[in-house]
Amino acid sequence: MAITRRTILHDGFESMAVADAAAAPAPGILLFPNVLGTKEADFAYAEKIAALGYAVLVVDVFGQGKRTTRADANPGLYMAPLNADRALLRDRINAAHAVLKAMPEVDAARTAAIGFCFGGRCVLDLARSGADIAGGVSFHGVYQAPPFPNATISAKLLICHGWDDPIAPPEETVALAKELTEAGCDWQIHAYGHTGHAFTDHGVNTPEKGLAYSPDADRRSFRSAVDFLSDLFG
Repeated sequence: MAITRRTILHDGFESMAVADAAAAPAPGILLFPNVLGTKEADFAYAEKIAALGYAVLVVDVFGQGKRTTRADANPGLYMAPLNADRALLRDRINAAHAVLKAMPEVDAARTAAIGFCFGGRCVLDLARSGADIAGGVSFHGVYQAPPFPNATISAKLLICHGWDDPIAPPEETVALAKELTEAGCDWQIHAYGHTGHAFTDHGVNTPEKGLAYSPDADRRSFRSAVDFLSDLFG
């Protein structure tokens, strides 16, 4: 297996395809990054997923060249307009799904999505939009529903959640479960005790703010996601 990276430019966005180009078309996975946008950590995570037999598109949701770092004065600069306009976010993530399905490495009839933090919101909103993904995985995501009705949710959903996450407190986690139950969605929530936000991010260590990497939650959530994808695609 020779996994390669290939930049895809689409309508002012710059996403990264990570796949074995020599293999037969495989299930396609959208990977939505966190607040900072696409970066090396996302490409490396995509390689781990691709090594399991998937073709991955690391999605640029913000636009070509629009990236931030944790050292910036406003790391959420490019995320904020999409949080304020969930219809715009919905349109962008569905456009990314179309890009994934058009990749020659992808079996367009078999797709799913994973996302981290803000990317977890992207996964949930893609499912809420009625997109024909088989399933989605949110890692330490953001849960509030958009201010407009959901379409019929056909995707199965796995929510990997730090119970002490200040960005998604217990009442919002319960509200998400209620929303998905009322929608008739096939959902599961894996909650990790003594774990806050950003538990998969090696570069985060501010436990006083409720944000810190957790090797246990990172390992457990990855294993859960692998099992979930395997169940989706056999």
